[in-house]
Amino acid sequence: MTTLANSFSAASTAPAIIVPNKDRPLVVSYQNLYREVTRFQEKLAKVGIKAEAAVSIALPNSYEFIVAFLAASWQRAIAAPLNSAYKQDEFEFYIDDLKSALAIVPRGDFGKDSPAVRAARKYQAAIAECYWNGDEIVLDVREDGKLRNQGDRAVETATSDDIALVLHTSGTTGRPKAVPLSHKNLTRTMKNIQSTYQLSSKDRTLLVMPLFHVHGLLAGLLAPLLSGGSVIVPPKFSAGEFWDQFITHKANWYTSVPTIHQILLRTPLPTKLPKIRFIRSCSSPLSPKVFYDLEKAFQAPVLEAYAMTEAAHQMASNPLPPEKRKPGTVGIGQGVEIKILDQEGQEVPQGSEAEICIRGENVTKGYLNNPEANRTSFTKEGFFRTGDQGKKDADGYIVITGRIKELINKGGEKISPIELDNVIAHHPAVAEAVSFAVDDELYGQDVGVAVVLKEGQTTSEEELKNFMRSKVAKFKIPRKIYFTDVMPKTATGKIQRRMVAQAMLKKDETKPKL
Repeated sequence: MTTLANSFSAASTAPAIIVPNKDRPLVVSYQNLYREVTRFQEKLAKVGIKAEAAVSIALPNSYEFIVAFLAASWQRAIAAPLNSAYKQDEFEFYIDDLKSALAIVPRGDFGKDSPAVRAARKYQAAIAECYWNGDEIVLDVREDGKLRNQGDRAVETATSDDIALVLHTSGTTGRPKAVPLSHKNLTRTMKNIQSTYQLSSKDRTLLVMPLFHVHGLLAGLLAPLLSGGSVIVPPKFSAGEFWDQFITHKANWYTSVPTIHQILLRTPLPTKLPKIRFIRSCSSPLSPKVFYDLEKAFQAPVLEAYAMTEAAHQMASNPLPPEKRKPGTVGIGQGVEIKILDQEGQEVPQGSEAEICIRGENVTKGYLNNPEANRTSFTKEGFFRTGDQGKKDADGYIVITGRIKELINKGGEKISPIELDNVIAHHPAVAEAVSFAVDDELYGQDVGVAVVLKEGQTTSEEELKNFMRSKVAKFKIPRKIYFTDVMPKTATGKIQRRMVAQAMLKKDETKPKL
């Protein structure tokens, strides 16, 4: 039986978690991590957490988060990590949606009556502050809510089919869907990631992704722990501190979204560049230009991967050298079956475009309380429909051509926004480009593009259009190019085209009419 409770060594004295601190970093061995999680599980049982109870964890990246998450899953409860920067309405939605029994918040939040505290109180979730006191991680229940008189539960032993984690999808097409992930789902992904990158006890990663996101949780934390390596856990990503933390604590790889890679490319490099075994990129398309810039600047292989919440993160990845890595692709299936299927569920010929579909032990069995989404999201053969359009090239590498619902349909011509992003990104003045559909009376839809320029660079809308004219067909030239200082992104640095389109169109609405 494979669960999170038996996915790392209980006896190893090697460092598992390193929390940077200029005075004295906190270094936690596997042995001490196991002991602390066990103690925290007992505390959860004592306050009344039982099997299938949802525990909302509104903590930043920290030792406290890691212990609370693992302990909740060991107790057969459902860990529900939340962005600690959410507003009250957002906390209310997630806490209510899962009927959370307990909300865990940082020390001091109760006294400040933080948004998480107010939301938990509204839905009668118990509220507990959580903090490291130098000796143990404290669980200080400040309000018992629906756990009143429910204490002194038995300490449980999780099974592989228990739901360990629930995350919500981003909600690009409506109400966020709750994705339950079992211990089996998570441990399968952990093994897949370990195998893809040949992770071992010799590896150390600097965690730059938030732990409330499946990318940071699975690829940045749990897979390294399964491998016996070390995870360096600063409270948040800081470009100014990245290289100092990476070098001081002897990291040799990291995983992030393209946005962070681009920020690091604009950050001064250390005098002596550390040896980096590989750089992983995931959760958003990596343009070939950024791929080449990264490899040149950091002197390390860049491996683009493909993942989503419903698959407990990783589905495909470019392999390590000496195997072929191909910019513009997300590599090959890693421990999962990937097929390109049409709307009838039939596999299309290699090289043809259709929907990317997956099947494997890491894939959720279905959304919570959403039979309609489950009916439309799975084929009769049990393949999950990702909603991504793509194809397999001659080598079987997956090329993503866009979200099926994000393809720009200009008078019947289907235009891939990812293709346009990559073209515009090659202009020397452009730092970021995001293409999207805009309404058009004649064609139904036309192309809009949001552009962030590099610092100190200038260009015009017409110059960018001229640049594109030599590279793409005439019908793909954007009707309008919007210049912006900051590209709208989710809390994890992920670009949602719908969000970008809304922000740019709103700019148009607020312009004075002449």
